[in-house]
Amino acid sequence: MANRWKHVTNMIERSGPFTHPEFTASDENLSIMREYVKVLVVGAGGLGCELLKNLALNGFVNIHVIDMDTIDVSNLNRQFLFRQSDVCKPKAEVAAAFINERIPGAKVTPHFAKIQDFDEEFYGSFEIIICGLDSVVARRWLNNMIVGLLRYDENDEVDESSVKPLIDGGTEGFKGNVRVILPGRSPCIECTLNLYPPQITYPLCTIAHTPRLPEHCVEYVRLLLWPQDQPFGDKVSIDGDDPQHINWIFTRSIERANDHSIQGVTYRLVQGVIKHIVPAVASTNAVIAAQCATEAIKLATCAAPPLNNYMVFNDTDGVYSYSFEGERNPDCPTCSSKPIRVAARRGDTLKAVLVKVEEELGLRGVKAVTTVGSDGGNRTLYMSVLHEQTRKNLEKTLIDLGLHEGQEVYIVDETRPNHVTIQLHYTELVES
Repeated sequence: MANRWKHVTNMIERSGPFTHPEFTASDENLSIMREYVKVLVVGAGGLGCELLKNLALNGFVNIHVIDMDTIDVSNLNRQFLFRQSDVCKPKAEVAAAFINERIPGAKVTPHFAKIQDFDEEFYGSFEIIICGLDSVVARRWLNNMIVGLLRYDENDEVDESSVKPLIDGGTEGFKGNVRVILPGRSPCIECTLNLYPPQITYPLCTIAHTPRLPEHCVEYVRLLLWPQDQPFGDKVSIDGDDPQHINWIFTRSIERANDHSIQGVTYRLVQGVIKHIVPAVASTNAVIAAQCATEAIKLATCAAPPLNNYMVFNDTDGVYSYSFEGERNPDCPTCSSKPIRVAARRGDTLKAVLVKVEEELGLRGVKAVTTVGSDGGNRTLYMSVLHEQTRKNLEKTLIDLGLHEGQEVYIVDETRPNHVTIQLHYTELVES
């Protein structure tokens, strides 16, 4: 047993010039890490498979993994925990079973579910959370959940026991990044949202009338033909993992491309456009996962200071990596304690203000808008689940809704489990 973990004990049981000031060299560090540190891995795809393997082989025992996807045949070239016989099975369950069987002592618990299916109690039960997602929206939701776990003492100082470190890894082709987020101390994902590239979109007029690219043909079928033809029944949404859906879109995209003499429409391209697939390179996943696992060991044992706080990797031409310290945004809608100031006019409609807020804060899919009524109780201005009953408020002006200067409005959208608070500030003077 001692030889099995020698590569780990060399790092966590000996002092050195780079150890953390709070580090204590002890032969009990490994047993503490194995028995008491509970780790959550979010995502069991290309990066998640590497993460689960690295964590288990480096001594972590109590590991949970969440993933809502099932295994597709296209995953098999890089997601090495899966086999041909696993196609259509839940990724989390297959990955957990593979690790548990292959690595003695590992106890990986799978959750075939969405991250939104779990509450604060669940996320608060982990010492370390590692994110291997391919969605910025999901990252923002998880970030908001973890920041929301923070508790403060009577001096308004962060209770250290409520800090849940988030290690975020991401890859795209030959590029990757790792960041360590200590909520309340380092910048959160929302603070540096501009670091994520915007998703590629195409003007609808170009798609409909003057397509030039094969992607335009696919988007034409997705946005216009599918709702019009409803090939698989009324209100059936596109399922990027359903071969019948992809084949139908592929066939219609070829027809559109032939009509406009466009080359390059392939089945793989259709999958990529529909599922927003980014190129995946196994070696990049391996490098980023290794860095994430190393950061987990640092956080669990204090063997070395954690990354401070962002590292980028690029092996497009040679191998290049660079780390830098990101800065917190004092006006961050997630980790700052003050409401976001929003300039508006009294004659603006609630809908216009929401559109402005969505653009400025990057919100998506507003679910609820509330405020505090004159009686001190909660007042609902809009709820997506009660759209028919509340949509009339969207066309009302702020003054008609009784929203005064400095009033706080609370908005919930799909990027966060908790609301963001805005404060209205009117730009025109009140007429006397």
